[in-house]
Amino acid sequence: MSNFVDYVKIHCKSGHGGAGSAHLRREKYIPKGGPDGGDGGRGGHVIMRGNAQEWTLLPLRYTRHIKAERGENGAKSQLTGADGADIYIDVPIGTIAKNEEGEIIGEILEDKQEITLMLGGKGGKGNEHFKSSTNQTPRYAQPGMDGEEGFVVFELKILADVGLVGFPNAGKSTLLASVSAAKPKIANYAFTTLTPNLGIVDYRNYKSFVMADIPGIIEGAAEGKGLGHRFLRHIERNSILLFLIPADSESHFQEFKILENELTEYNPELLDKDFIVSISKADLLDDELKKEISAEFPENKKPLFFSGVTGEGLVELKDAIWKKLHG
Repeated sequence: MSNFVDYVKIHCKSGHGGAGSAHLRREKYIPKGGPDGGDGGRGGHVIMRGNAQEWTLLPLRYTRHIKAERGENGAKSQLTGADGADIYIDVPIGTIAKNEEGEIIGEILEDKQEITLMLGGKGGKGNEHFKSSTNQTPRYAQPGMDGEEGFVVFELKILADVGLVGFPNAGKSTLLASVSAAKPKIANYAFTTLTPNLGIVDYRNYKSFVMADIPGIIEGAAEGKGLGHRFLRHIERNSILLFLIPADSESHFQEFKILENELTEYNPELLDKDFIVSISKADLLDDELKKEISAEFPENKKPLFFSGVTGEGLVELKDAIWKKLHG
């Protein structure tokens, strides 16, 4: 089972408001004390909270229902009931909450940020509020109101500096493993990577950037084929994109165009991002083949060649990435 979860659906219910009190003041020397009931407390809210220590929605995977506490009823002596305790759902930065209709409720962009998903019900008013010149001793109070209730969908979009884009077997996992401490699964078959992997890449003078290995695209992904939208949404949240075309591809430029088209079909704004085109597995090529491959690409999309196995071209690739990020 994967330890990365990027989608969960939870039924959330905020707390019911406490009822107002209809208490009448009855003391030995005050025979007609009048209304003395306090208001009910509000029900607890359901709140989503950003947690920078979380990287996945895994802790919520088996959570089916979340319910906040009910507000306490009002009491005599015009005492207001205590509010119900709020309940917090800790999520990673980059999490979006949507309602059942797919409308966005809120998005967590920083640590400790809070977004209220379900408001607790209002507490009822005590009978003190209903006193009038014609009704000096109202014997009724307002009941508490229901809290909000419904399903909330949580989606996590990976936040990274560099997103790796390519077909299965393009060498993304090998690259990530060679430039960071990440240990993604690597094998020669399609969809080795089923969930995103993050790695911290060390750069010159103790600088670093975050690289995300995103599951491989297949043609038709924008229509939901393969892993479809599940991984395309992760690509949205990367600062720049690094296209990987394997050296043993039958048509390098055509493969790049298919990748580019899938991103455009899903969200045309993705290609407004800065991107770098690269040829992986360059240890399979000699200088003459590299020139032939490079000639397939237009001048503004000339690829960089690298090998995650031998380390060839990795310094130049990291330099190009850093320049795009901070140029």
